[in-house]
Amino acid sequence: QVQLVESGGGLVQAGGSLRLSCAASGSIFSISAMGWYRQAPGKQRELVAIISSGGSTNYADSVKGRFTISRDNAKNTVYLQMNSLKPEDTAVYYCFANVVDYSGSHYDYWGQGTQVTVSS
Repeated sequence: QVQLVESGGGLVQAGGSLRLSCAASGSIFSISAMGWYRQAPGKQRELVAIISSGGSTNYADSVKGRFTISRDNAKNTVYLQMNSLKPEDTAVYYCFANVVDYSGSHYDYWGQGTQVTVSS
């Protein structure tokens, strides 16, 4: 079993900052990629940011320059530093990980989601 545990969501005023964390635990040989998706009310889930085991990153255009994704491979933990938050960032944020088990197989896992609310 692999579990993803998220933390750091909450309510913040526009212009403020939050830092999300997601720690993976369980039977893990490696994690090829970890990232964050979000889903706003009435909207489809979208990629926010993702980081590979080698450190390469991708960001949604809407968050470039404001959000920073980072990863601690030793702790199987991914972070999302969110600065200059806007009301349109309000969403449930979901942690994602592609986990490699000891046989070399890849599996996708999702966190339970954490609410981020940005007030105007």
